[in-house]
Amino acid sequence: MRNMSNRRKMSQPMLFILLFGIVSLFSDMTHEGASSIRGAYLSLLGASAGTIGFVSGLGELIGYSMRYVFGKLTDKTKKYWPMVILGYTLDIIAVPALALVHEDGWIAACLLLVIQRMGKAIKKPAKDTVMSFAASQEGAGKSFGLQELLDQIGAFLGPVLLYLVMLFQTEGSTLALYSRCFAFLAIPSAITLLLLLLTKRRFPNPERFEPEPKEYLPFQFRKEFVLYIAGISLFAFGFIDYSIIIMHVSRTFTGGAGSVITSGSIPLLYAGAMLVDAVAALFFGALYDKKGTAALVFSTVLSAPFAIFIFAFDSFPMLLLGIALWGIGMGAQESILKAAVTSMVPKTCRATGYGIFECSFGVFWFLGSWLLSALYEVSIPAMVFLSVASQLAAIPLYLFSAKPAAPRK
Repeated sequence: MRNMSNRRKMSQPMLFILLFGIVSLFSDMTHEGASSIRGAYLSLLGASAGTIGFVSGLGELIGYSMRYVFGKLTDKTKKYWPMVILGYTLDIIAVPALALVHEDGWIAACLLLVIQRMGKAIKKPAKDTVMSFAASQEGAGKSFGLQELLDQIGAFLGPVLLYLVMLFQTEGSTLALYSRCFAFLAIPSAITLLLLLLTKRRFPNPERFEPEPKEYLPFQFRKEFVLYIAGISLFAFGFIDYSIIIMHVSRTFTGGAGSVITSGSIPLLYAGAMLVDAVAALFFGALYDKKGTAALVFSTVLSAPFAIFIFAFDSFPMLLLGIALWGIGMGAQESILKAAVTSMVPKTCRATGYGIFECSFGVFWFLGSWLLSALYEVSIPAMVFLSVASQLAAIPLYLFSAKPAAPRK
């Protein structure tokens, strides 16, 4: 009976994964709620399509490229929790501050969005690394998939919260309505910080989950890691930022008589995408533990055509299908891509590995967002072709990197 009771008891690594996942849930309520109206908000403040694409890409560039720097710093100092807490603080405080931006203040709004991405740059390598310590004991794909599931529940609830705000706060201009939405996001923001501090108190040394290697292993650019980075870079280049998608939706599907989508219902589209993301992350994360790189190939083939359905058809059902496929791509990106790094990079330098992974992803997402947003104004078919082709071109590189060395504990 005692043995049965022990088997039913949740392991400490899994408890840590769940607690951190709940922190991420409220964090995603904050910044993904903001993402659901970010493109439309910047447009109302006076930003052009090119500017929105540039700022979105620049935010991703800073948010990802600086992760290499902070990943190296994390590996050197081993100060995992201070980096996580500082990053979370910047990340979630910048979002409610958008409520303070005045009319025509798109430059100030852009600066706050860049600060928010800097916060993510500081926290992500340390966060993914401490998660990997626990995930190494529970299955990397399943663990990152579970965390992404909780992430995306928050990413679903954030836009829904804003929809309810818009439903009951109808007075004033659309710009004033969006400002109130950002103010309401201070609630999940505060909960995030409280839960983060409680998690730190419960698990002050998460690095102890994973056994120390027998010898120190410095970071090396192994062949499979380089091929993998090249593959995820092509994927990132072609993966259109949601700000461009929602700008297209606001221009094409709202405003006219009998429009299916209203300004108030725009956040629900993002909520739906995040719900698909959550389910996809859990499914493909578990599939990765069983099938390895084949799961990544499958998810890429499935999600790559999303731009065709969103931009090539003036049809609401096609739009919904395209956004669902975009959500599948996001779910795979946040679970499988991170899980693969755990098996390729040893514990002693994993934050550096995550930093390089995130940096390359962000640089190419920036370049892709910038180019694809510029193409949107010139030729939508060319933009769609480049998006799909770039993502599919990543598949051979995934396959070539499919024989990593055995995981090193």
